[in-house]
Amino acid sequence: MVGEKKWLPYVLLIPWIGGFLLFKLYPFINSFIMSLFETKGRTTTFVGFAHYRELFDSSLNTGREFMNSMKVTFIYVLVTVPLILIVSLFIAYILSRKIKGVGFFRTAYYIPTLLGANIAIVILWRFMFESDGLINHFLGAFGAKPVSFLGTPMGAMASIVALRVWQFGSTMLIFLNALKNVPKSLYEAATIDGANKVQQFAYITIPMITPIILFNGVMRLIECFQVFNGPSLITQGGPEGSTKVINLLIYETAFDSGYLNLGSAMSWILFIIIMGFTVLIFRSSRYWVYYQD
Repeated sequence: MVGEKKWLPYVLLIPWIGGFLLFKLYPFINSFIMSLFETKGRTTTFVGFAHYRELFDSSLNTGREFMNSMKVTFIYVLVTVPLILIVSLFIAYILSRKIKGVGFFRTAYYIPTLLGANIAIVILWRFMFESDGLINHFLGAFGAKPVSFLGTPMGAMASIVALRVWQFGSTMLIFLNALKNVPKSLYEAATIDGANKVQQFAYITIPMITPIILFNGVMRLIECFQVFNGPSLITQGGPEGSTKVINLLIYETAFDSGYLNLGSAMSWILFIIIMGFTVLIFRSSRYWVYYQD
């Protein structure tokens, strides 16, 4: 076509490319460079991978704190991600049935995702789980003694896990769409063969939605490794560091204590761990993910 402006799409991409280079790629590369240096006052010295070695040295306080933070983060991820997937799939399966008022329930379950873990919600969550909070007031009405949710390691971890699991709406909607795309003919054939609902769910539904399980699993894994608001505002990393996840330690190290170089090294270790898990999951998907032709 004469006069066709083939260059126009590339011009429209310039703002995105500029933003990506300035706010994504440059900080990404610069953080790695910073992790290789030590800054004291106005003096900057190249130290190579000394910061990385320090973080894995259990004889140093920094190393012990970092390793504890990694353990806490792994516990959080290994508990939270499966719970989100199970709860969201269970709710999606119920809402995929023909029930009265299903539109209302879909909206109600999605609202927590819209609210997210913003400051107001996190503060409200903390108020609910405090010793004199809403939950203990409710328990007190039945004569029960107050429970120290935020005063014990297990209770504190449970409170921040519950906050993230509560926001299962987006995962649920993705599962719901996948469930609706499972061919009805498969269920009809299984019914004729005498398969009950549990068998149909295990041998038809689950295999047919494995690509969506893979997608949701990877996305939730990445999100949970980067959790910050809940541990920061609800438990402040306590008690005794039991909820001090890696992102909270990075923030305290880089900005509260001013050790930007050490904080950059922590960030890169977290990046490598997330990439490692993501690659491992995708490599394993060839054995359990079923793609329709």
